[in-house]
Amino acid sequence: MPRPIIFGDIEGIEEGHWFSNRKEMMPTSFHRNHGKGIDGNRTEGTAAIVLSGGYEDDQDNGEEIIYTGEGGKDRTTNKQISDQSWDSSGNAGLLKSSDEGLPVRVIRGHTHNSDWSPSAGYTYSGVYSVVDAWQERGKSGFIVCRFKLLYTGASSDRRSAEEVELDNSPREKKRRSHTVLRIVRDSKISAAVKNLYNHKCQVCDLAIKTKKGLYAEGAHIKPIGTPHNGDDSIPNLLCLCPNHHVMFDKGAFSLRDDLTLVGSESGRLTQHPKHIINMDSVRYHRGIHGFS
Repeated sequence: MPRPIIFGDIEGIEEGHWFSNRKEMMPTSFHRNHGKGIDGNRTEGTAAIVLSGGYEDDQDNGEEIIYTGEGGKDRTTNKQISDQSWDSSGNAGLLKSSDEGLPVRVIRGHTHNSDWSPSAGYTYSGVYSVVDAWQERGKSGFIVCRFKLLYTGASSDRRSAEEVELDNSPREKKRRSHTVLRIVRDSKISAAVKNLYNHKCQVCDLAIKTKKGLYAEGAHIKPIGTPHNGDDSIPNLLCLCPNHHVMFDKGAFSLRDDLTLVGSESGRLTQHPKHIINMDSVRYHRGIHGFS
């Protein structure tokens, strides 16, 4: 019988635990796959990943990791020779973990070029959350699947995911272990866009009624924060209901240049005459979610 998939910390294996090789991880289900970096599947999600220097597009900033998915490599040369796909089991598993808020154990190997990697063997770096996923053209010229992971463990010398995302270093640390945090940024600029549409979603024309009035969310077209670096400006914002905000952020649908919807939604985005939309941001959103 295959070993069961286990999410989160495993009893007896604390953050910082060192393994001499990958086979030592398998009996406890810590990482069940000796030959692959991703331990997961499209049905249950991904429970663990190993950073071993296998993909040239990986970026490791400690508490923030930009991880390259699996697929498209030549097994003999270890070079990227074709595009990656969301349909790959491991990539689909990471998307599932993102959608379901499942924790992902991160292991750094000695072949991974990082200040946080061991000189030999493998080190357990703690629990991370998958907070973003997109596609882009990698260094080798092929499309790769990319995942942003933020540290959400409990180590005293690290910051929680919401602190990293909001960069509020002075305030008290609040840790929510094993939880993906969907952060809704509300600024004066966001409020201006929502007021322009009377809090009605530009996709479905719905304004949610609450005890305190109407509710909508400001959705960035080109995501702000690394690695997208979109700006917090009115041309880069849409007024969306929570459902369409999540769908838009996760790439379930996007916009064509004429603002018709492409993907899971149909129709055309409502646009107020005073709302100038940044078309470069629209094209960027289309590109990272595979609609170009």
